[in-house]
Amino acid sequence: MSRLTKTFIPMLALAAASCAIAQNQKNATVPQKGTERYEAWLQQEVRHQLLLLPWYTVFDQLGYNVSGYTVTLTGAVVNPVLKSDAEGAVKHIEGVEKVDNQIRVLPNSPMDNQIRRAEYRKIYSQPTLSRYGIGNLQSIHILVENGHVTLTGYVDNQTDKNVANIQANSVPNVFSVKNDLMVQNPPK
Repeated sequence: MSRLTKTFIPMLALAAASCAIAQNQKNATVPQKGTERYEAWLQQEVRHQLLLLPWYTVFDQLGYNVSGYTVTLTGAVVNPVLKSDAEGAVKHIEGVEKVDNQIRVLPNSPMDNQIRRAEYRKIYSQPTLSRYGIGNLQSIHILVENGHVTLTGYVDNQTDKNVANIQANSVPNVFSVKNDLMVQNPPK
């Protein structure tokens, strides 16, 4: 046996063993289909896969609904690749039998791109809102479609929601602003 073969065969066996261990660990963490635990796991796994998408930005909004073994994807994206990537990521989750992709692709417009940049600067440059821009995925999403702006996502309080609305309305060339921001901990 050659020296290369002597080195290659043990490495191949080690790789196969690692794959088998990883597969067993994966199967051990997936609850049995049809149980409440499985439904909760599936909801969490869909969310996790969507958040991992590399082209998902502050200018996109992705949502989902899980009904049985069918996942319905909703929202709006700037990059058409993100729509197909979202479907592909969810389709490969264990137990998903069907994916209904209702994600809209926003029109490609230089004016909308200009508004997106201006909205981002206006909102995230505010001292009270800058904390929402920290991290990989900002919590205030800015959707722009034909000059109309929609704010989605989560903020900590009603004041932050109002400040975001005021800032979004102060950007030039915007026809309307719809504030769909949700307050995470509303006062009781």
